[in-house]
Amino acid sequence: MKNCTEKKSEHLNCSIRQILDRFGDKWSILIISTLGHVGKQRFNELNQQIGDISQKMLTVTLRSLEADGLISRTLYPEIPPRVEYELTDLGRSLLPHIEQLALWAEQHMETILKNREKYASQKVS
Repeated sequence: MKNCTEKKSEHLNCSIRQILDRFGDKWSILIISTLGHVGKQRFNELNQQIGDISQKMLTVTLRSLEADGLISRTLYPEIPPRVEYELTDLGRSLLPHIEQLALWAEQHMETILKNREKYASQKVS
């Protein structure tokens, strides 16, 4: 694994940083997870599945995920036009890792919340 702490000039080329930048946003992992569990979705269906995402943010995130090759966008030349999104093979290969992270979060959330409370009470003192 490449050491990403060596030189400032190498930070931009660090694969770990680039991937974490992609998935550190609020929506990418949720979109990948939703498409992985529900399957192919139209824009409005995906918007309803996620719920509290704006149409603009959904559009921006879908474009970024498409640019990375994690999802595919299929336009059907119908009237009205129909567009569907689904995970690519690359996106599906990421799904087990997202599920592992979600499982870890579920298993440790109670402890993390207790630690936050403990930390906050120590800062007040």
